Amino acid sequence: MTHAPQVPAGQSLVEVWGDTAELRHMAWAIVLGIGISLSGFLIANKILQVHVASAELARAYAMLAGLAGCILSGVVCAVLFKPKRLVVEDGAADPRWREEVIEELRQQYGSLGTEAELSPAVAQEMRELGLYELFTRDARDDITSARAR
Repeated sequence: MTHAPQVPAGQSLVEVWGDTAELRHMAWAIVLGIGISLSGFLIANKILQVHVASAELARAYAMLAGLAGCILSGVVCAVLFKPKRLVVEDGAADPRWREEVIEELRQQYGSLGTEAELSPAVAQEMRELGLYELFTRDARDDITSARAR
Protein backbone atom coordinates (compact mmCIF):
# COMPACT_ATOMS: atom_id res chain seq x y z
CA MET A 1 0.00 0.00 0.00
CA THR A 2 1.45 3.37 -0.96
CA HIS A 3 0.45 6.90 -0.11
CA ALA A 4 0.74 9.46 -2.91
CA PRO A 5 0.24 13.10 -1.87
CA GLN A 6 -2.11 15.05 -4.13
CA VAL A 7 -1.16 18.50 -2.87
CA PRO A 8 1.03 20.84 -4.93
CA ALA A 9 4.44 21.74 -3.55
CA GLY A 10 4.48 24.68 -1.17
CA GLN A 11 1.43 23.63 0.82
CA SER A 12 2.23 22.31 4.26
CA LEU A 13 0.87 18.97 5.35
CA VAL A 14 0.70 17.86 8.96
CA GLU A 15 -0.07 14.52 10.54
CA VAL A 16 -2.96 14.58 13.00
CA TRP A 17 -4.05 11.41 14.77
CA GLY A 18 -2.37 9.25 12.14
CA ASP A 19 -3.92 11.04 9.16
CA THR A 20 -2.61 13.68 6.77
CA ALA A 21 -4.13 17.16 6.72
CA GLU A 22 -3.30 20.43 5.02
CA LEU A 23 -2.53 23.05 7.65
CA ARG A 24 -4.68 25.77 6.04
CA HIS A 25 -7.69 23.47 5.66
CA MET A 26 -7.28 22.25 9.23
CA ALA A 27 -7.32 25.85 10.49
CA TRP A 28 -10.50 26.55 8.49
CA ALA A 29 -12.07 23.36 9.81
CA ILE A 30 -11.35 24.46 13.39
CA VAL A 31 -12.85 27.90 12.74
CA LEU A 32 -15.93 26.37 11.08
CA GLY A 33 -16.32 23.87 13.93
CA ILE A 34 -16.19 26.59 16.55
CA GLY A 35 -18.51 28.85 14.56
CA ILE A 36 -21.17 26.26 13.81
CA SER A 37 -21.22 24.57 17.21
CA LEU A 38 -21.08 27.80 19.22
CA SER A 39 -23.78 29.36 17.03
CA GLY A 40 -25.96 26.30 17.53
CA PHE A 41 -25.47 26.49 21.28
CA LEU A 42 -26.13 30.23 21.57
CA ILE A 43 -29.19 30.23 19.29
CA ALA A 44 -30.68 27.19 21.03
CA ASN A 45 -29.95 28.74 24.42
CA LYS A 46 -31.81 31.95 23.48
CA ILE A 47 -34.80 30.08 22.07
CA LEU A 48 -35.02 27.53 24.88
CA GLN A 49 -34.73 30.14 27.66
CA VAL A 50 -38.14 31.40 26.53
CA HIS A 51 -39.83 28.02 26.03
CA VAL A 52 -38.42 25.89 28.88
CA ALA A 53 -39.36 26.57 32.50
CA SER A 54 -36.00 25.59 34.01
CA ALA A 55 -32.89 27.57 33.01
CA GLU A 56 -30.66 24.56 33.76
CA LEU A 57 -32.73 22.33 31.51
CA ALA A 58 -32.67 24.96 28.74
CA ARG A 59 -28.87 25.14 28.99
CA ALA A 60 -28.56 21.35 28.89
CA TYR A 61 -30.67 21.17 25.73
CA ALA A 62 -28.65 24.03 24.26
CA MET A 63 -25.50 22.00 24.90
CA LEU A 64 -27.05 19.16 22.92
CA ALA A 65 -27.69 21.61 20.09
CA GLY A 66 -24.03 22.65 20.29
CA LEU A 67 -23.00 19.00 20.11
CA ALA A 68 -25.20 18.55 17.05
CA GLY A 69 -23.40 21.59 15.63
CA CYS A 70 -20.08 19.78 16.12
CA ILE A 71 -21.36 16.83 14.11
CA LEU A 72 -22.75 19.14 11.43
CA SER A 73 -19.44 20.99 11.19
CA GLY A 74 -17.64 17.67 10.76
CA VAL A 75 -19.90 16.82 7.83
CA VAL A 76 -19.46 20.28 6.30
CA CYS A 77 -15.67 20.08 6.61
CA ALA A 78 -15.60 16.57 5.14
CA VAL A 79 -17.45 17.88 2.08
CA LEU A 80 -15.36 21.04 1.74
CA PHE A 81 -11.91 19.61 2.40
CA LYS A 82 -11.13 16.46 0.45
CA PRO A 83 -8.45 13.96 1.54
CA LYS A 84 -4.86 14.97 0.84
CA ARG A 85 -3.54 11.57 -0.10
CA LEU A 86 -4.50 8.72 -2.34
CA VAL A 87 -4.12 5.19 -1.00
CA VAL A 88 -3.15 2.76 -3.74
CA GLU A 89 -3.00 -0.94 -3.02
CA ASP A 90 -0.07 -2.45 -4.85
CA GLY A 91 -0.42 -6.15 -5.62
CA ALA A 92 3.27 -6.41 -6.53
CA ALA A 93 4.45 -6.31 -2.91
CA ASP A 94 6.91 -8.89 -1.66
CA PRO A 95 4.86 -12.08 -0.98
CA ARG A 96 7.13 -13.07 1.91
CA TRP A 97 5.35 -10.66 4.25
CA ARG A 98 2.18 -12.75 3.91
CA GLU A 99 4.07 -15.88 4.86
CA GLU A 100 5.56 -14.07 7.86
CA VAL A 101 2.10 -12.96 8.98
CA ILE A 102 0.71 -16.50 8.65
CA GLU A 103 3.65 -17.86 10.65
CA GLU A 104 3.17 -15.21 13.35
CA LEU A 105 -0.54 -16.09 13.58
CA ARG A 106 0.34 -19.78 13.91
CA GLN A 107 2.76 -19.02 16.73
CA GLN A 108 0.17 -16.95 18.58
CA TYR A 109 -2.95 -19.04 18.03
CA GLY A 110 -1.78 -22.47 16.93
CA SER A 111 -3.62 -24.06 14.02
CA LEU A 112 -5.53 -21.67 11.76
CA GLY A 113 -8.12 -24.28 10.80
CA THR A 114 -8.90 -26.20 7.62
CA GLU A 115 -10.34 -25.47 4.21
CA ALA A 116 -13.53 -27.30 5.13
CA GLU A 117 -14.22 -24.79 7.91
CA LEU A 118 -14.26 -21.83 5.50
CA SER A 119 -17.51 -20.50 4.12
CA PRO A 120 -17.56 -20.01 0.32
CA ALA A 121 -17.65 -16.22 0.73
CA VAL A 122 -14.58 -16.21 2.99
CA ALA A 123 -12.73 -18.59 0.66
CA GLN A 124 -13.49 -16.33 -2.30
CA GLU A 125 -12.30 -13.24 -0.43
CA MET A 126 -9.11 -15.04 0.57
CA ARG A 127 -8.52 -15.95 -3.09
CA GLU A 128 -8.97 -12.31 -4.11
CA LEU A 129 -6.44 -11.23 -1.49
CA GLY A 130 -3.97 -13.93 -2.48
CA LEU A 131 -4.20 -15.61 0.93
CA TYR A 132 -6.08 -18.80 0.07
CA GLU A 133 -3.05 -20.67 -1.26
CA LEU A 134 -1.03 -19.71 1.80
CA PHE A 135 -3.87 -20.82 4.08
CA THR A 136 -4.35 -24.18 2.34
CA ARG A 137 -0.59 -24.80 2.31
CA ASP A 138 -0.48 -23.92 6.01
CA ALA A 139 -3.41 -26.26 6.73
CA ARG A 140 -1.67 -29.10 4.84
CA ASP A 141 1.53 -28.44 6.82
CA ASP A 142 -0.49 -28.67 10.07
CA ILE A 143 -1.99 -32.02 9.01
CA THR A 144 1.40 -33.38 7.94
CA SER A 145 3.09 -32.34 11.19
CA ALA A 146 0.20 -33.80 13.24
CA ARG A 147 0.55 -37.16 11.45
CA ALA A 148 4.31 -37.16 11.99
CA ARG A 149 3.84 -36.90 15.77
